[in-house]
Amino acid sequence: MDLVRIIVAILLLPLGVFLQVGLGKHFWLNILLTLLGYIPGIVHAVWIIARK
Repeated sequence: MDLVRIIVAILLLPLGVFLQVGLGKHFWLNILLTLLGYIPGIVHAVWIIARK
């Protein structure tokens, strides 16, 4: 299941984080990072998914 979440995180960054943690601080941080740049959003999303 983590592999599917990582693929979703690469394609639709905030959705991958939402599936992992819900509407928490990490979700909103990921949206902010995605707006600042695609790569920081990917790194954050994969980190959130991989650490759990």
